[in-house]
Amino acid sequence: MDSSHGYFAVDGPGFAPNPMAVSQWSSDQVVGPALCGLLARALDIGHATDGFVPVRLTVDLFKPARMHELTVATTRVRDGRRIRLADAVVVQDGAPTARASVVLLQPSEQPPGEIWSRDRQPEPPSPEVAPPSEGPNAPLWHSDESRQWTRVPSEHENGSRKRSWQHPANVVDGERPSPFVLAAMAAEQTSMVTNWSSAGVGFINTDLTVALVRMPEGADIGLEADNHLSRNGIAAGTATLFDRQGAFGSAMITAVANAGRQITASHLDGVIAAASGVRS
Repeated sequence: MDSSHGYFAVDGPGFAPNPMAVSQWSSDQVVGPALCGLLARALDIGHATDGFVPVRLTVDLFKPARMHELTVATTRVRDGRRIRLADAVVVQDGAPTARASVVLLQPSEQPPGEIWSRDRQPEPPSPEVAPPSEGPNAPLWHSDESRQWTRVPSEHENGSRKRSWQHPANVVDGERPSPFVLAAMAAEQTSMVTNWSSAGVGFINTDLTVALVRMPEGADIGLEADNHLSRNGIAAGTATLFDRQGAFGSAMITAVANAGRQITASHLDGVIAAASGVRS
């Protein structure tokens, strides 16, 4: 597969999922980053105009989107001098499968004063380990226990904090995603870095919220888990987005147990090995 390929092919007014859009949870389900990217793309194209920049995206993934044609529509909810709101929905077979809302703001000057932030910020892999990429590739993974970045998920199947470094795929064939869309797709991996246990991933996320203070610089984006909370089969996870210039956003997901279809790292090893020959 060439790097110009994306999750979807444009099909008239709709979008047809390409094989790379399939989820590891089901062979007839579209993967979360693809839907997040498609919604973010529609909101970015339709509403990030006149100097407004997207700062908060919330995506609800409430029904599996299947591997056939779907459409996306957006609505302007509010249009003020400093704040703009818009909604988007993915429709398939006449019914909604996912929705999103975006807040866009007009940038302005920083106010005075000192504000606390956490002492240690996430660190990207060294340029020797992860040179600037020319196109999408399998993510690099890091965990506190492994202490090194590798593309082999099973080397990080442990109970320690996880990180990823990735160049997200294109949303549609032949179109490079905008920085906002790249951030949205990278942030969807919050579920992976926060819900990945010593026995694999047993939670499937039902939503994503990402807040941005700036757009990522370049297409290589990192994600570091900040926290995981879970009880009675319900989980919440938070993570920090970063690039080589530093942290630029935060992400949060909620998730529901899906242990009957637990995804193990050894399974992901095989998926990545099969894809790397055509995408690396």
